[in-house]
Amino acid sequence: MGKTKLAPNPEISIPRLELCAAVLAVELADMVLSELDMQIDSTLFFTDSKVVLGYISNEQRRFYVYVSNRVRRIRQSSQPKQWSYVSTNRNPADSRTRSIPATQLSTAAWLNGPSFQFRKPTFKPHNPEPYNLVDPDSDADVRPVVTAFTSHCSPSSLGSHRFTRFSTWKTLTRTIARLIHISQSWHRDNRTNDCVGWHYCKTPRSAEALSQSTKIIIRSVQRDAYAVEISCLSEHRELPKSSALRKLDPFVDNQGLLRVGGRTRRASIHHNDMHPLIVPGKHHVATLLIEHHHRLVYHQGRHFTEGAIRSAGFWIVGGKKSISRIIYYCVICRKLRGPVQIQKMADLPEDRLSFEPPFTNVGLDVFGPWPITSRRTRGGLAHSKRWAAIFTCMTRAIHIEVLESLDTSALINALRRFFAIRGPAKIIRSDHGSNFVGARKELNINSNLNTRAVTQHLADQGCTWLFNPPHAPHMGRVWERMIGITKKILNSMLLQHGSTILTHEVFTTFMAEVTAIVNNRPLVPVYSDPEDPVLLTPTTLLTQKMGSIPTPPPLGPLT
Repeated sequence: MGKTKLAPNPEISIPRLELCAAVLAVELADMVLSELDMQIDSTLFFTDSKVVLGYISNEQRRFYVYVSNRVRRIRQSSQPKQWSYVSTNRNPADSRTRSIPATQLSTAAWLNGPSFQFRKPTFKPHNPEPYNLVDPDSDADVRPVVTAFTSHCSPSSLGSHRFTRFSTWKTLTRTIARLIHISQSWHRDNRTNDCVGWHYCKTPRSAEALSQSTKIIIRSVQRDAYAVEISCLSEHRELPKSSALRKLDPFVDNQGLLRVGGRTRRASIHHNDMHPLIVPGKHHVATLLIEHHHRLVYHQGRHFTEGAIRSAGFWIVGGKKSISRIIYYCVICRKLRGPVQIQKMADLPEDRLSFEPPFTNVGLDVFGPWPITSRRTRGGLAHSKRWAAIFTCMTRAIHIEVLESLDTSALINALRRFFAIRGPAKIIRSDHGSNFVGARKELNINSNLNTRAVTQHLADQGCTWLFNPPHAPHMGRVWERMIGITKKILNSMLLQHGSTILTHEVFTTFMAEVTAIVNNRPLVPVYSDPEDPVLLTPTTLLTQKMGSIPTPPPLGPLT
């Protein structure tokens, strides 16, 4: 038995037509079953539209009225498991919508039925799992999914875990104060201005609102961190022995805040100063409080920061350790009071480590000047200046020559006197002074800045002059240190000398005595071992004599 219907006008979509065909199939099945006198065990329905199969098997989405009514009619007479898919070329109902030649009509599926109905009785249609909707998001007959969100408000606690989103205490307090203002704007009796509902109010918050927000923040933190202690105090029970607040004698005030107790409750002191609010030291709010008051005291030390926090009415549990940790990682404090980084020293040069006689490798520098009385004139005294050239051996011995000027000739004469007394040197190191460069050229000494061949006379002596790079005084640290010691000794001598008149002879004598004092200093630490009483000094290496060589005192005032 077969039945067909014409498509309605105006035209509707193909899935709707296929759905109407499914409705026609269940109506035809109901009519046939009602006319038969035999018992039918099962009924199978086949369609070549997977969209219709998705409509019939749907349990998740909702349809518009057209599809919803027809799916409800189909499911009144059948179940989704009775429906199966059949391909178009094997569907006998498809023959009614297409033209078939008369010669093929006798063998067509419209008259003979589908080929799979002649198989064994154990045949079951291929339906491994329920059919799903085909592209439901773009289907015009499927209603869109509506997602509903519910909000649960907890009137007892704000939840301190939300405070970790804030980086400053000021921002946190102002945000909570703004929320309080918004909540009050919903109540007609609590409105302070024309603000209504959710809005962003640019009006500055008052001191009372900020104080109220501070109490709400601290109350939320205390309820999360000290829930056991607050429960014990509310029930008038003793705190656990493991509680960190046991020594603080805490109590809960009339606003539900946990404060530090004590025996001074009757004193005429401000309540916040006498009973500060307890804040857990490991909470993020404690970090915000410490950073806020640390900035208020302009990045001073722990003592200042802790005093500012206590004056504000807060007691941070373990505050000293928390404040020290935050100050340690404070960038501004590190810039202001951080230790100076020490650069790793380079390896010692080869001439510092060689086993050679004294003054073989020499460092040279000039320092001064000092005013000198050169001669007496009819009008008074003629004054001039004197400088000193210090020759520092790598064994820490020194030799000082007095210079009358800073020109090249004066330095050459000092070098000739030094060579005559101490012997020739192999290496001379100095900075890049103009007088040193001139003296090297006059003496034809080889240099690391000059590639010319050494003259025959100085080549036999093997003397080389090495210049340090410009603007690098740290490379002459050996003789720069000796200059500092020499100046200290000389300043003490001039102070004891008393007279402002200093002649060339007296100045030369002072330099000789300074040389003796510096060369007689210990090169190693002075030990307290009685079995090693001997001191190693530069004089011992120069003269090969043990013990100090005292300088004879002047017979009278030096003039």
